[in-house]
Amino acid sequence: MDKWISAGLVRHGLRPNGEIEEIKRRSWSLVLRVPAEPGQVWFKAGGPGCRYEAGLVAALAGWAPESSLPPLAVDRERGWLLLPDGGPTLRTIVAEAGGQAHWERLLPRYGQLQRDLAGRVDELLELGVPDVRPPAVPGALASLLADTEALLLDQEDGMTSADRERLLGMQPEVAGWAAELDGYGITPSLNHDDFHDGNVFLRDCHYVFFDWGDASVAHPFASLLVTLNSIAYFRQLPAGSAELLRMRDAYLEPWTGEYDRTDLVAAARLATRLAKVGRALSWRRALIGGTAGEIAPWRDGVPGWLTELFEPDLI
Repeated sequence: MDKWISAGLVRHGLRPNGEIEEIKRRSWSLVLRVPAEPGQVWFKAGGPGCRYEAGLVAALAGWAPESSLPPLAVDRERGWLLLPDGGPTLRTIVAEAGGQAHWERLLPRYGQLQRDLAGRVDELLELGVPDVRPPAVPGALASLLADTEALLLDQEDGMTSADRERLLGMQPEVAGWAAELDGYGITPSLNHDDFHDGNVFLRDCHYVFFDWGDASVAHPFASLLVTLNSIAYFRQLPAGSAELLRMRDAYLEPWTGEYDRTDLVAAARLATRLAKVGRALSWRRALIGGTAGEIAPWRDGVPGWLTELFEPDLI
């Protein structure tokens, strides 16, 4: 690994400047800070369930260079990335400056990126990005409900048998939601699936989106689930609040010239509801290959997101 990092630095005229520091080790990724001159860089290794991120990041650098962080080196097979420093995250900027005006500028740009990538679905799938398009969601739910180990069935932090039975009974309803959502005819695209202000840089006056390890090919509006939940959590906003609806409408702008607004709002509600299944899938992938210690703090991700299907819609 050290030799690979060093070779990447040399290719870009960078000089090592200190000891490599481990920043984060999870079942889904290892992140190292690499001191270098004239600027530090970052190494990321995706876990077994997230290795497709390396190829995806390399592809995005070509498809959408202003919205992505071009890697210095990529090893798709091993899921390794060497990345330049992206600067401050949006979360840092908002914490220091206050306000959420950035989101109203940012969300339409992210939505436009999804529109631009909609024609690349086959290429995304060839890169190994998981397929969670609406027709795949009912089967994904069935698979998750059959995986009692991932559900932690009747264990601490897990799903109760009663909740599992309730979800099993909801399968026809979920299939109906998926068919209804698919019927609006909105083209699937890349879904970041962990799109919050900690995964956005403000770099050279552009919003740059990073950390694609949870990404899937899905209904584009699925991205709103984490975004709006994050905004609601940090700003203590209730479901259906005017501020959340403003964010939703800002995000939908790139589609308003082609689709009826009523349909877009209905699709956003359905997509964020079904995205809870996608988030559970993402957590199951993320925990593949992890040690008991690595998994322990996060093992409630699968049952937690599935039981969110019982909760009211946020928008």
